[in-house]
Amino acid sequence: MTKTQTEDAIDAAVGRCIRTFRLARGMSQADLARVLGVTFQQVQKYEKGTNRISASRLQQTAELFELPVAAFFDNSSASEIDDGGLTHFVSTRTGNALNRAFARISDREVRRGLIGLVEALAKDASTG
Repeated sequence: MTKTQTEDAIDAAVGRCIRTFRLARGMSQADLARVLGVTFQQVQKYEKGTNRISASRLQQTAELFELPVAAFFDNSSASEIDDGGLTHFVSTRTGNALNRAFARISDREVRRGLIGLVEALAKDASTG
């Protein structure tokens, strides 16, 4: 039985969630692989959606991240629509580092100033 496009999209969305949650916790693929009892190459395949993660292994991953299994599916529709934009950026090391650093800024005005700066830089980049 071959996988359908919908199944592929769901597997890829779940994989992106695994990657995002892993990076948010500062874990390497090797660290996650050790806990799950698989190779880091297998974790790579899960995260890319190349291989489908089993229900029991997904449950084990959810327990490790202290999340409900549903957390891996809540954003699947948004991830498909996003098509490599925000969801992809947040799942990268750079996006994750930026997000974590920004979250540590407690001053609202500083946050607003940074948002304004980034928006201005983005606008300049798109026009020039």
